[in-house]
Amino acid sequence: MKKTALITGATSGIGEATAYKFAKHGINLVLCGRRLERLLSIKKALEMFCEVYILNFDVSNKTETLKAIESLPNPFSSIDILINNAGNAHGLDPIHLGKIEDWDAMIDINIKGLLYVSKAIIPQMTERQSGHIINIGSSAGKEVYPKGNVYCASKHAVLALTEGMRIDLNPFGIKVTAINPGLVETEFSKVRFKGNKEADKVYKGFKALQAEDIAEIIYFAVSRPAHVNIADLLVFPTAQANSVTIKKEF
Repeated sequence: MKKTALITGATSGIGEATAYKFAKHGINLVLCGRRLERLLSIKKALEMFCEVYILNFDVSNKTETLKAIESLPNPFSSIDILINNAGNAHGLDPIHLGKIEDWDAMIDINIKGLLYVSKAIIPQMTERQSGHIINIGSSAGKEVYPKGNVYCASKHAVLALTEGMRIDLNPFGIKVTAINPGLVETEFSKVRFKGNKEADKVYKGFKALQAEDIAEIIYFAVSRPAHVNIADLLVFPTAQANSVTIKKEF
């Protein structure tokens, strides 16, 4: 029987790459995102491989999130794999200069959004006593770097929530995985730096991870035998040793 995966933040980057990877392995998809045109385009591209259903909502909006997931028709309403991928970073300011609207955006999406989506899906998994939840964290959830303050705090929270889920859902046989990438070349930096020239410099001088690299890892995690759970994985590009140590060549 084919499995169904729900992926948040599916319109670009790791979410989109994971959708393509899963589709090519015959996993049916529920793709969630804020950009309807992108969702429609990805749906059209993947329908030759699997069944695809799209949900257009913002994970930071509790009412929208719960309503959207509750509206899923059969057979998409039974979710075997949940990929909590939606996340963002705003600003790179020291704490005393940080903007409250940036803090709110990161907390609302990275933490509360993950919780809202999980709350909508977990009850069906506990009822069936099966399922796999993968939370996409960050190396910023493992350490704190200068001017990373609230972003790092939000990703530390993702890791703590993942560990808490793994404990609480253990009696139900549900797998819970944290995947924590370092520098991945996606739209992420353009959002953080609001598309300015700083964003273009982030990945220059070295080979960053690509979204497809993380999608490969996610598929590896979900394709392990029933008795194997990849609990917590940290992955860097070869050029990166930690958040501030990157070997660059110009």
